[in-house]
Amino acid sequence: KQWYQRRVRVSDNKGLGHVFLQHIERTKVLLFVLDVQGFTLNYKTPHRTPFETFGYLCRELELYMAGLTKRPIVVAMNKMDTGGSDSEFEEFVGLYKTKLSKLIKVHSIVPISCYTGQGLDQLQDLLFELKYKKRRKITESDIVLGFLPYFF
Repeated sequence: KQWYQRRVRVSDNKGLGHVFLQHIERTKVLLFVLDVQGFTLNYKTPHRTPFETFGYLCRELELYMAGLTKRPIVVAMNKMDTGGSDSEFEEFVGLYKTKLSKLIKVHSIVPISCYTGQGLDQLQDLLFELKYKKRRKITESDIVLGFLPYFF
């Protein structure tokens, strides 16, 4: 029960710690799948927005290995089929652009729904392109609203 009461960072090498993070060293693309509604870890912790979750995860990766977040990053915002998800998605994109875009470069933010399958084909194509093809320069015309990726 004690481990619930204190905050444990993976980068501190507690629990699985570095064993868990070692596989990330070999990745070419980082994919963050976030719940668009946010989440609560347990009843003792406050609700965490997707933006806060993304910030915490990026910080953990940088604490583990500096420069890890310089790799191509794709954020998949899941549960876009739920009520109010469009406004939550727009809020995440706005917060990212104003607060984090200078520190962490995200290649794209893709709205998806694993329940309905919406956006999964676009996400799969995007990940394939990032991993196996040369990275192309993203232009302003690549920014598409709706259920297609936001490119930055």
